[in-house]
Amino acid sequence: MAFTMTGEVDLPADRQTVWEKLNDPEVLKASIPGCQELEKTSDTSFAAIVGLKIGPVKATFRGKVNLTDLKPPEGYRIEGEGDGGVAGFAKGGATVTLAPSETGTRLSYNVDAQIGGKLAQLGGRLVNGVAKKLADEFFANFARAVTGEGAASA
Repeated sequence: MAFTMTGEVDLPADRQTVWEKLNDPEVLKASIPGCQELEKTSDTSFAAIVGLKIGPVKATFRGKVNLTDLKPPEGYRIEGEGDGGVAGFAKGGATVTLAPSETGTRLSYNVDAQIGGKLAQLGGRLVNGVAKKLADEFFANFARAVTGEGAASA
């Protein structure tokens, strides 16, 4: 099952600061819901372990994340894939763009993802709802990491 999602969030920090935080493994680990481990394996690659519960399915995904199309400090494409064992798999990517805004920096994202296995059998509405919730949680956590406080979603 494939799905897409777009959104944006305004962060009260300059673009360079947001860019640096987007490339900091500790900030990303603290921001990713359910992230148990995030290890930088190269300048543009990470190994990750993420535990999630989606509806009745609980899984630990082991995977890798690669950053491509880097355009500091304007954005990049982040691509990843993870294997959740019997729960299934997830793979996809997001184009992340940083632009100056009146309050600091506007981060825009466009996600495309695919899931398979038991996860795909849960149905699109549940999976899309959980994906939206996880994205919202990531950006709320990321905003706190960038500023030390919250930020308003646009």
